[in-house]
Amino acid sequence: EVQLVESGGGLVQAGGSLRLSCAASGFTIDDYAIGWFRQAPGKEREGVSAISNSDGSTYYVASVKGRFTISSDNAKNTVYLQMNSLKSEDTAVYYCAAAKGPLSSWLYGNFEVWGQGTLVTVSS
Repeated sequence: EVQLVESGGGLVQAGGSLRLSCAASGFTIDDYAIGWFRQAPGKEREGVSAISNSDGSTYYVASVKGRFTISSDNAKNTVYLQMNSLKSEDTAVYYCAAAKGPLSSWLYGNFEVWGQGTLVTVSS
C-alpha cells in the first residue's frame, strides 16, 4: 500500500522545538518531492516546506524561513521537518504530501500521496 505516515506532533511551549517525520511506504522517495502543508482552524491550507529528493532543492514559506529545516533520509524513506522557535501561529494540523518529479511538481500541486496529518499545538 502506498502511503505517508506523519509523526512527531504534540504540545510545546512557544519558543520550543519539534521534529515531524513523514515516513513513506509502498514507494521510494528518491524520485519524489515531498513536503508539508498545515491547516489551522478556520484558515486555508498553507504550503510550509518541501524538498526535492532528486536534487535536494528546498522551499520554505516566508513565515518559517530561518526557523524550520526540511531534510530527507532516502535510506529510511523518510522526510523530516525540524521546527525551532515555535510560535502560537504555527499551531495547526501538519500534513505531508508527495509529488513525483522535481520541486516544481510539488509547488504546482501534482500530489499523488497524502498523509493523515499530525497536530502541532504551540502554547503561548
